[in-house]
Amino acid sequence: MSERCNSCQAFDTGLCGTLSAQDLDALSRLGRSRTLSPGQALLWEGEEAVVVANIKSGAVKLCILSSDGREQIVGLAQPGDFVGRLFGAQSPYSAIALGPVELCLFGQAEFEQFARNHGGLVFSLFQRTLDDLDRARRQLLLLGRGSAEQRVAALLLAFAGQDRDGGRFDLPLGRQQMADLLGLTIETVSRQLTRFKSEGVIELAGRRGVVLARADQLQALAA
Repeated sequence: MSERCNSCQAFDTGLCGTLSAQDLDALSRLGRSRTLSPGQALLWEGEEAVVVANIKSGAVKLCILSSDGREQIVGLAQPGDFVGRLFGAQSPYSAIALGPVELCLFGQAEFEQFARNHGGLVFSLFQRTLDDLDRARRQLLLLGRGSAEQRVAALLLAFAGQDRDGGRFDLPLGRQQMADLLGLTIETVSRQLTRFKSEGVIELAGRRGVVLARADQLQALAA
């Protein structure tokens, strides 16, 4: 295993973790490390799809422009997530760093060829695609029927990932961006966060720090 892969914080949750040591070494030779600054774009909606990437640290917003020119966030990529459009000519979304981001970058054509020759990687990609589809369906249901309480609680759990036992994390989105993603107003998002704090469900640390004080209760609120 290369030093870059061995030190990757997202290795266990990322696509590469499904590969054998031999295949991982071969894939590692195709990729290169890259760092994005806050606000820097990896992909632009509608432009030629030439790169794909694994997120190693940080968060990337996936967004499109609405018919009136407003940005609409349609997803969030965090450590271990795969970003980019394989087997397609154009990127369906823009991918923009929300803060400092480290990623492993691959040329789209080279990665596609590698995938064609490694069935295990294709299977893992297929699983992730189905997981993304499931998440999209849950989000549609939440936006269509979920209360403001359910939407904000579910988003906090998504941000927390697997670290739900008193773990601290930083919100990758500002409150206005959270509101846009959830189809709410910024005032509603702020009220829900304040209520969760007053009820002891979460603790707020600074502008974006959150501690899940009672993850089980937050899970119940999101259901």
